[in-house]
Amino acid sequence: MAATKLDLVKAGDWGIFSDMKKPLVIAGPCSAESEQQLFETARALKNEGVEILRAGIWKPRTRPNCFEGVGAEGLGWMKRAQQELGMKIATEVANVKHVYEALKAGVDMLWIGARTTANPFAVQELADALRGTDIPVLVKNPVNPDVELWVGALERLNMAGLKKIGVIHRGFSSYTKAKYRNIPQWQLPIEIKRRFPDMLMICDPSHISGKREYIREISQQAMDLGFDGLIIESHICPEIALSDAAQQVTPAALKEILAKLIIRNVDTENVEYKESIDELRNRIDQLDDELLEILARRMKVAEKIGQYKKQNNITILQTGRWEKILEKVFKKGEEHGLDSEFIEKIFTAIHQASIDVQTHVMKE
Repeated sequence: MAATKLDLVKAGDWGIFSDMKKPLVIAGPCSAESEQQLFETARALKNEGVEILRAGIWKPRTRPNCFEGVGAEGLGWMKRAQQELGMKIATEVANVKHVYEALKAGVDMLWIGARTTANPFAVQELADALRGTDIPVLVKNPVNPDVELWVGALERLNMAGLKKIGVIHRGFSSYTKAKYRNIPQWQLPIEIKRRFPDMLMICDPSHISGKREYIREISQQAMDLGFDGLIIESHICPEIALSDAAQQVTPAALKEILAKLIIRNVDTENVEYKESIDELRNRIDQLDDELLEILARRMKVAEKIGQYKKQNNITILQTGRWEKILEKVFKKGEEHGLDSEFIEKIFTAIHQASIDVQTHVMKE
């Protein structure tokens, strides 16, 4: 697919960010539950240096009869924090009515949730509703790991004339039980950054982790990867939160998390570093060339195997052989200190490519 070019305004010129020091921090409760809860949280966050307040007004819940947000009334509570504390305010919108209510209330920034991003019809309706506005919009990744679906949402907004667009990485849903609530799959936001180097990229460690004890490590990984900022759920009393209680932190805990983050530089003028890194990258390039040559030779052998299978009317897939390959590479990988999950991903891809080659042979 041809590379996409988006007409974007760099985040430093959005106006909502008074300075672009990293990390940019957007924080606030998962849901606005009451005026007191929201204002006390906002005031505590402001005291800790947070300038942008986030809060869910409309909550898209997986099941009915759960707390689904207070609705437009909560926008008035957010506006109080905006006026009395001088904070910028941000909320999620999922339909045209939400957009209308948020714009009417003077919300400073919007975001589109993961479920909405996964629906091109919904995104197009939001884009049309926002046409002619200049409000910043952040787009969360879709619930499933689909880069093109994510890019498509960005394109729809940009084609509607919006230029202040950024992304939020909140991880991807999984059917398997894992450490985190949502699997990070960092390679997908990295691909977004590769395609759009100037794109504002925010990490949502709250939704990736699902538990407050993992927020710091996810936040640090985001900083290590060069993310611009963090959007973190913070509640004045997380234990009694009406939604996502386990992944919210107090404003004081948030301050501690941020204080311990190590912020990495994109580059340095250190000559020794530049010389060393260039030498190592040259070695990586040489090894990559060798890997490609080896893979090409392996595919030639797979093609030959396919020809023999065709001549002898043998099925392409040989599960016993595949099990032996995995057993061997796992053992060999362990000897070299390589992660078994990494080995499995690599060889699964190679195995699938070999099947594709043999399938082509069978069809000839």
